Amino acid sequence: MKDTALTKTHKALGAKMAPFAGYNMPISYAGVTIEHKTIREGVGVFDVSHMGEFLIEGPKALDLIQKVTSNDASKLTIGKAQYSCLPNETGGIVDDLIVYRIKEEQYLLVVNASNIDKDWSHISKYNESIGADIRNISENYSLLAIQGPKAIEAMQSLTSVDLSTIKFYTFEVSNFAGIENVIISATGYTGSGGFEIYCKNEEVKQIWDKVFEAGSAYEIKPIGLAARDTLRLEMGYCLYGNDIDDTTSPFEAGLGWITKFTKDFVNSEALAKEKAHGSERKLIAFKLNERGIPRQGYDIVDTNGNKVGVVTSGTMSPSLNKGIGMGYVPTILSDIGNQIYIQIRKKAIPATVVKLPFYKG
Repeated sequence: MKDTALTKTHKALGAKMAPFAGYNMPISYAGVTIEHKTIREGVGVFDVSHMGEFLIEGPKALDLIQKVTSNDASKLTIGKAQYSCLPNETGGIVDDLIVYRIKEEQYLLVVNASNIDKDWSHISKYNESIGADIRNISENYSLLAIQGPKAIEAMQSLTSVDLSTIKFYTFEVSNFAGIENVIISATGYTGSGGFEIYCKNEEVKQIWDKVFEAGSAYEIKPIGLAARDTLRLEMGYCLYGNDIDDTTSPFEAGLGWITKFTKDFVNSEALAKEKAHGSERKLIAFKLNERGIPRQGYDIVDTNGNKVGVVTSGTMSPSLNKGIGMGYVPTILSDIGNQIYIQIRKKAIPATVVKLPFYKG
């Protein structure tokens, strides 16, 4: 199990640590509900240095990215980022990721920690016939997510960049906390605004310390991965391994908007047919109509008690004080307003299919 460059810092702060994607990660500090509220109302910091980073460079860089990703990366200009996925050859998803265009012929791919080796192997396989310059720099870089509505105000003193001008899914490469050439990116996973800071491992401790110094007047707090999960679920953001995986198609998962047929990409022909004919099942969002907490793996049943699906993500929403979740059901049951039931132990709790996001801000 690997440590991040900040593991000792987290332990000193009293974090509850646990293995996650091969890393020793902080799960919580003061408790999930408190940390969740901090992000929704103030400002907090996640260490997400376990995430993977691949650098794709050279005249063939875009050709490779266009082949392996579902979205159209030709639309990216320098300073823009794009949410996308890596389709596999059988209709599923290798991983979801963010593509950053750093320079004219340089892109950064940020992938999920648990999929670093799998993604690298998949991309490398297709690069054999394309010939882009690809480097796995995951071991050398750290990532902090400074999130919450007070993030801009709290962090502005640390950089010469006007943070208010960095719009969602754009970024700047500039100075931050006394370090040059840092990526300051508005690509958060919480729905409450803020920034993600990419830097080298040897730089992250200085940045962490200065972030907390600058944020002290705003009651900034360290936040663990447990709150990150409740925050992203309130927004309806998919988590790889729960809501999407090698067996779920982008269209089933509601990711048709990142699947563009303006180019040829891995399995695009089969996915185009699925789009034309429709998917047999869909990922839905639901709210419980009674008290209860839906958990991953719980059965979704119909009025007769027949199993029709499985909860892929579920929690008690700290913002809504209501049980919420997502799961796959037959398309015929996926309409907004439909009633389903979540089997929680021996009781089938009624739930309503709702439109995302759960949290409106």
